[in-house]
Amino acid sequence: MKNFRKELWFHAKSRRSLINITPQVTEALRESGIKEGILLCNAMHITASVFINDDESGLHHDFEVWLEGLAPEKPYSRYRHNGYEDNADAHLKRSIMGREVVVAVTEGKLDFGPWERIFYGEFDGKRRKRVLVKIIGE
Repeated sequence: MKNFRKELWFHAKSRRSLINITPQVTEALRESGIKEGILLCNAMHITASVFINDDESGLHHDFEVWLEGLAPEKPYSRYRHNGYEDNADAHLKRSIMGREVVVAVTEGKLDFGPWERIFYGEFDGKRRKRVLVKIIGE
């Protein structure tokens, strides 16, 4: 059994963004040489997320509206966490969207459904953050 580890780095220019990282994850899988196994991809920051969904701009807008309705950024005073940083909403959004995804690797490819793609969700951007890709298999 082989294993492979790679860090992907992202620097979102805005506070919130959804980035399709499927190409970078696919490249990591290619680099690994693993043909059959499991791929784990997770955000290494508590205000960011990795999740699987459709790469469709209307849906991305809907996520933004939905998440902002559940955990609005402002007023900052609504959250006890806010003090040094005004990012309590980002922590809550991450909890909703999740930390990681696990994808089967079959014949050297990510074993996706028809529209599935891997996304990095940034909820407190404007600085460099990383995503871990760990692949285990043969």
